[in-house]
Amino acid sequence: MSQPAPKKNRGVLVSQREINLLWIKDTLEHLTSCQEQLQWAVDDEAVHLLTETMMRNLDCCRRLCQGLHRRAGLQHAI
Repeated sequence: MSQPAPKKNRGVLVSQREINLLWIKDTLEHLTSCQEQLQWAVDDEAVHLLTETMMRNLDCCRRLCQGLHRRAGLQHAI
């Protein structure tokens, strides 16, 4: 999944960091929603679909966090 370019929001430039933090927030909210659905899932197909989605969400969060971690390390080194 590629990262969106910085966007203007009501005349204010949104940084890549802010975009990444919003992606993390949205992904974690979706992960929570999937977990809630998983509690009620009874058939194997639903469990498979939800857990597959949750693993993709976790991988997305991991990549976003790694990017923030790398950039923070680079800023610290400067």
